Amino acid sequence: MSARKESFEKNMDRLQQIVDQLESGELPLEKGVALYKEGQTLAGACRKQLSEARLVVSQVTPDGLSPFNADSIEEN
Repeated sequence: MSARKESFEKNMDRLQQIVDQLESGELPLEKGVALYKEGQTLAGACRKQLSEARLVVSQVTPDGLSPFNADSIEEN
């Protein structure tokens, strides 16, 4: 599977499937390692997609539009 060509949602769905399989503890070692590697690739692709999306997202502030900054979100 080429993680870069898939949508973020499809990558996350596949990543969840991999996590579920790994957490089951019923896989042979070789299959578990292969799934782990696939999961690492998918996680990297998702991080990249989120990073690219973050560059596009802006937030409205009293001073106008500014880049999104997760640190500026206040927790309730």
